[in-house]
Amino acid sequence: MDVRIIHFYPDLMNLYGSRANVLALERYLKGLGCEVAVEAVLPGGGTDLARGDFFYMGAGTERAAKAAMEDFARFSEPLKAAARDGAAMLFAGTAMDLIGKTVREADGSAYDGLGLASFTTEHGKRRIVEDVYGHTDLYPEAVVGFINKCGVVTGVETPLLTALDLGFGNEREQGPEGFHWKNVMASQLTGPLLVKNPKLLETAAAAIYARRGEALPVERPRDEWAERAYAVTEEQLRLRAQSK
Repeated sequence: MDVRIIHFYPDLMNLYGSRANVLALERYLKGLGCEVAVEAVLPGGGTDLARGDFFYMGAGTERAAKAAMEDFARFSEPLKAAARDGAAMLFAGTAMDLIGKTVREADGSAYDGLGLASFTTEHGKRRIVEDVYGHTDLYPEAVVGFINKCGVVTGVETPLLTALDLGFGNEREQGPEGFHWKNVMASQLTGPLLVKNPKLLETAAAAIYARRGEALPVERPRDEWAERAYAVTEEQLRLRAQSK
């Protein structure tokens, strides 16, 4: 299977090792026997979104995210069409802000998001820096990650993480976090997310296959180091959550 990953603004939006999400997915897909092409989309650059199988944007500073949105707006209609068609997508960190309806800055100004979702992000002066331990409806295992944000997200009806045992969600402590619709996943967890959560990496790959009408092969690649790291992190965060 030939797979095309479209990576929006890999230089501008690359805080917290965000690019590693793409590297992990590329490696996993190649382990399944896929031919994988990764296309970087730079400000002002062109691309044919209709040929994409997975769309990704990572975390950036609030200023970088605003700059990215000035260019990202031109992809609004084709990206929403791809989402409706079941294309797999991940927006990590502040990139999640950009797929919503509106982003309000701490100084009172605001700018439009992509409109793929109807939520609103409001940036404040408080920076929220916490570990996160939560749960998703996509699979039984816990999701682990780290939050470093100054935004509160309201209006999400279908979160990626339906509940948190530890950490700050979209708008409150231990509230739901992220956004999920069809095969679109968004989360302000960093880390990077697909490296820290091997099961979520598998889920992203499964979404790519499902759009082609196929299931993941029975024999799948394993990253023992990633699995060990997840096991240690999951245990420690679970124990911390239980002790609260």
